[in-house]
Amino acid sequence: MHVSFDLAAALDAALRTAAASAQLETDGFNPELRTADPRHGDFQANGVLAYAKARKLNPRAVAEQLVAALPAATLEFCTATIAGPGFINFTLTPSALLAWIQAQGSVAQIKAGAASLHHGHRYVVDFSSPNTAKQLHVGHVRGMVIGEAICRLLAFCGAEVIRDNHIGDWGTQFGKLIWGYKHLLDANALSTDPLEELERIYKAADAAAKADPAVLDAVRGELVKLQSGDAENLALWHKIIAISASAFTEIYRLLDIHFDHQLGESFYNDKLPQVYEELTAGKLAEESQGALVVFHPEHPRFKTQPFIIRKSDGAANYASTDLATMLYRTEHFKADAIVILTDARQSDHFEQLWLTTQKWFTQTQRALPRFNHVSFGSILGEDGKAIKTRSGDPIKLKALLAEAIERAYVLVTAKAPELPELERREISSAVGLGAIRYADLAQNRSSDYVFSWDKILSFEGNTAPYLLYAVTRVRSIFRKAGLDPADASATQGATPPESPAELALARKLTAFPTALQLTTAQLRPHFLCTYLYELAGEFSSFYAAEKVIVEDSAVRARRLLLCARTLLLLETGLHLLGLRTLARM
Repeated sequence: MHVSFDLAAALDAALRTAAASAQLETDGFNPELRTADPRHGDFQANGVLAYAKARKLNPRAVAEQLVAALPAATLEFCTATIAGPGFINFTLTPSALLAWIQAQGSVAQIKAGAASLHHGHRYVVDFSSPNTAKQLHVGHVRGMVIGEAICRLLAFCGAEVIRDNHIGDWGTQFGKLIWGYKHLLDANALSTDPLEELERIYKAADAAAKADPAVLDAVRGELVKLQSGDAENLALWHKIIAISASAFTEIYRLLDIHFDHQLGESFYNDKLPQVYEELTAGKLAEESQGALVVFHPEHPRFKTQPFIIRKSDGAANYASTDLATMLYRTEHFKADAIVILTDARQSDHFEQLWLTTQKWFTQTQRALPRFNHVSFGSILGEDGKAIKTRSGDPIKLKALLAEAIERAYVLVTAKAPELPELERREISSAVGLGAIRYADLAQNRSSDYVFSWDKILSFEGNTAPYLLYAVTRVRSIFRKAGLDPADASATQGATPPESPAELALARKLTAFPTALQLTTAQLRPHFLCTYLYELAGEFSSFYAAEKVIVEDSAVRARRLLLCARTLLLLETGLHLLGLRTLARM
């Protein structure tokens, strides 16, 4: 029996075919396929009610027509029943469950099935985007790990993904940095901790400029020299950029985060005149109090709030650069989708950016990409306020990651003191970094969340340690039996699942494509996290109810098959989220 990788998509297509066969009006018919409550089946079509209501038809009668017209091939792998006023429930047969599970024998096979979700789409994903000469702090971690997960997921599901780290490497802060470098630099400190020293001299220069008008004039002079191409200041600017890039790269390497491009704000300097000229020529932008602005009077929140694209002193700003970026990504990268990750406080800016881009591209007859501003909330301390050190400063990300690894080492040593220290260190790195990462990804990104060491490092609940441990539990079954989970000979002769625990686990396995579809459609990794947590829970229930290594070869083969596929999907999902899995812990 052949069954599709994405069973929900197959049933959606079958219902649309049935609608045509039953000579129903197919315009506007959406089956609204979704995962069902397990008590009612595996999938449920809810769209009949809205369809029938809009046409003043009896929804149950329409549902009956659809079920009667379902293709014969569909009814080979599931049963269809009608519930209530017109819901259609589909229950996969045990044979179909077995066929689906057997077909997903490797990461490559799963990836081939998932590729249809975003095949042919080219995404530019802009994430992390730190400012130069500033250390990454705990607030930066959300954009980094969510962005990396989104890139991995979209690529796995067939998209071409271009990763861009749009760093803040231009602007007024460089006048202060260069003045500070020339007058306040501690050379020893620069060699010991370069980014810490750059941050120090920036703060000192900022304070000096506020206190002394002569210093402020000097700072402005340094910026003018830089923007005019002064050789000395350009050399210092390049040095500061290199120091920052080196520090960022260290964190990226630790978290296994990758970029294809690092095109900072400076890259778009020579592209700004075109933005000003085209928006002005098209009468989209106008002068207001000396600045060049775009108004959106049709928008309730932006009627009187201008989108400033050039400041009154002639300087560029984020809006100028971001408009040039939208144009470059569309024309140079040929992106049909652009995704930008920032915290939720920048939502108004990106809404105005998109409104302006739509009008500009439409007027100039350019192809309009899809656009997603993937916003996220803040990480809070247990007092409900932004998480900080006792001194009130942001927690440095490097220090947070080091603490996570050390705390994990204490836990791992307590649980498995017999393991060699080197192995405990490797395990603690995977657990500690995974805990930080997963704590963020498991939350709905739109929400703030409270950071708690006890919670994120717990071996209970929806946490990285729990899921990583679930992986090692499955691996231990094969290790104790002297088997390789990837060896198909161990699962040859498997029969369809029979017991309630086997059926429940098998059904949860087949829901993986739906989790991928939901996660990538909304760019919300917490949907995949929830699925993996539920899958681990179903496996735990199955393992408690059924002995795997039994005498009956067919039963043993099918239970080993369920274990092998659980392991494959858990590891695949966790790797897509950016976690490193373990053989034991």
